[in-house]
Amino acid sequence: MLAMEAASSAVTSYTSASTTSDNHLHYPLLLPAPPSPPTPALSRYESQKRRDWNTFGQYLKNHRPPLTLSRCSGAHILEFLRYLDQFGKTKVHTSSCPFFGHPQPPAPCPCPLRQAWGSLDALIGRLRAAFEENGGQPETNPFGTRAVRLYLREVRESQAKARGIAYEKKKRKKSAMASLKINHHQPMPS
Repeated sequence: MLAMEAASSAVTSYTSASTTSDNHLHYPLLLPAPPSPPTPALSRYESQKRRDWNTFGQYLKNHRPPLTLSRCSGAHILEFLRYLDQFGKTKVHTSSCPFFGHPQPPAPCPCPLRQAWGSLDALIGRLRAAFEENGGQPETNPFGTRAVRLYLREVRESQAKARGIAYEKKKRKKSAMASLKINHHQPMPS
């Protein structure tokens, strides 16, 4: 009983000591934190690049045996890209499928879903940039190895064949201004 009275009086004395004359509580050590500088909103590309980099980091941690970025090679990047195929949404017809080479098949088929070539190509571009932004040297960038470039080319070509679409390298067009200058100096037909 005496312990309860002592605790009660200690609370009362603390409360009365920490109030000011106008009955407002006074917290001398709790000052508001200075406002932190506003972080600039990331662009969609930067957000996606950060998300991709974190996903790749998780992949390295979960890899058996665990991998460090410094020991990562082009072969590991190919393994990562093949791992991502299980989450793909692009139907890629196999050569034995009756719809192989048809851009718009008339019926469903059991062919696998894969990552689209364009998605993989963009992903590698973002990861390549993120690697260098996180201290990696361009000459040791595993995302830029020849094996990765060849793999992406194979994926592009196989998906194009499976859909019956030929990917052709885009030819650079002359700018509109250059063509106007050329036409400007030619004589008018009479």
